[in-house]
Amino acid sequence: MVKPSFSHVTQWVFDLDNTLYPPHMRLFDQIEVLMTDYVVQAIGVDRAEADRLRVHYWRQYGTTLAGLMAEHDLDPDPYLYAVHQVDMSHMDPDAELADHIRALPGRRIVYTNGSAPYAERVLEARGLTGLFDAIYGVEHAGYRPKPEKAAFETIFEKDGLQTEMAAMFEDEPRNLAAPHEMGMRTVHVSPDPHEADHIHHHTDDLTAFLARLR
Repeated sequence: MVKPSFSHVTQWVFDLDNTLYPPHMRLFDQIEVLMTDYVVQAIGVDRAEADRLRVHYWRQYGTTLAGLMAEHDLDPDPYLYAVHQVDMSHMDPDAELADHIRALPGRRIVYTNGSAPYAERVLEARGLTGLFDAIYGVEHAGYRPKPEKAAFETIFEKDGLQTEMAAMFEDEPRNLAAPHEMGMRTVHVSPDPHEADHIHHHTDDLTAFLARLR
């Protein structure tokens, strides 16, 4: 009985990493290594401390970048470029996923805490280019990250999105709290369910879930 829950939805918001590709592709593992490398070089700590700060800033600020900007006045653009220079040659296009996204009624956007150019590369690797009306990266939110409600508000205002008619697909549970508060239908995309009032649906297979909406 999933489909009736989305009968009002005409605006579809998708996170990128571990949402529009499955976690087993492990793309973010490469990004985490590059983040740690950048922290080592940017603030002059050893690798163990850099790795600790990477995780600490992610937990406290929403992204490692937000922590580096808040505590070290880091310039975000060189960081975003450096940490997204990843190998995508192992990623496979998903024609079935593309077909189901194409069939969604209304407006479709991508909103990621990564950068928009990185998102475009991922979409190309997954065979999803041209399916979305807009692609928003953290730079479009003034570098404020999800889960901050102000970040969502900035992106949705830019897009003209009406939250009461929208759904959000996201792998990180905390990033669904603000969309829920804003009246959106929320879908947690992850191998492991997370029980919370702000999560309406869970799936470990985005392609199969979208198939149920047709």
